[in-house]
Amino acid sequence: MTEIGIGIIGGGYMGKAHSVAMAAVGAVFDTALRPRLEMICASTPASAERYRAAYGFARGTEDWRVLVKDPKVEAVVIASPQNTHRQIAEAAFALGKPVFCEKPLGASLQDSRAMVAAAKGQISMVGFNYIRTPASQFARQLIADGVIGDITWFRGEHTEDFLADPATPANWRTDGDANGTMGDLAPHMINGALALIGPITSLVAEVETVHTSRPGGAVTNDDHGQMMCRFANGAMGQMYFSRVAHGRKMGYAYEVTGTKGAIRFDQEDQNALWLYRADEPEATRGFSKILTGPAHPDYAPFCQGPGHGTGYQDQIIIEARDFLRAIETRTPVWPTFKDGMDVNQVVAAAMASSRAKAWVDIASV
Repeated sequence: MTEIGIGIIGGGYMGKAHSVAMAAVGAVFDTALRPRLEMICASTPASAERYRAAYGFARGTEDWRVLVKDPKVEAVVIASPQNTHRQIAEAAFALGKPVFCEKPLGASLQDSRAMVAAAKGQISMVGFNYIRTPASQFARQLIADGVIGDITWFRGEHTEDFLADPATPANWRTDGDANGTMGDLAPHMINGALALIGPITSLVAEVETVHTSRPGGAVTNDDHGQMMCRFANGAMGQMYFSRVAHGRKMGYAYEVTGTKGAIRFDQEDQNALWLYRADEPEATRGFSKILTGPAHPDYAPFCQGPGHGTGYQDQIIIEARDFLRAIETRTPVWPTFKDGMDVNQVVAAAMASSRAKAWVDIASV
């Protein structure tokens, strides 16, 4: 086993998740590289020290440049706001350090293209964790193995309700395209669609703001969006994204229809996958609920009991394993920065389509 010094920029929601994941991944997956929590960066000296003590880092700093340049920090995890991603990644790559960046990859398509160029073949990875549940990994496997035949249709959504109440005050989430629904939630389901079905070639979209003002100020970004799309394999697709969908807490859900069957999944019941096989006897033909267990991808390292389930934090630990494996083997692991850029290109195409009120070819964006 070899230690590797980890530096994490951002100590809040995702900073904590990645800190816990790096502390646990060696024990869960018996990784050859064992993370050493070397340094954490936050916005003030006080918060950096608070996170350092809480998460078990050796040191803390309020300056991300100090973290990136430190020789004991051998790999960098970016869990800070989107508008900081590009500058940090470029600095880390200039020093030859592997970078894991939370989604979306930068605050714009321009940012993500610059980040891909900066990587120049170095180890990079983007944080799309929901597609890593054992159930969704199994869905990818079933589709790739042709169990439900040739794919003809996909429906996906990422819906939540944290801004459904118009009385909720304006905050950082209501300002700037990168923090709107298309910048924040849509990338997860778009990534899922690309992983399950393949590249999108064209789309038509509508994006709008439902609550244009809130207590404390105007809303400058979008509340929800919808799109129809065509995949490179010929399949039709529909997707919907919302932060104002009452009752939905983690509505990352999809349906996939093929010529031999169908698959359904909902992240709010993340340990179950529903499978329909058209070749079953008519009397028993219907969607069957599959509870995940040790027979499914990346489940057994967490629990030996079928149906006991995995959770959100486990998805981040799986990401940490993949990132360490990429560093150890010097081999890119999906999703790389290029994959993150592909997601941003679909988002940019959707925004362009909404403005033009017309179909847009992805390659033209």
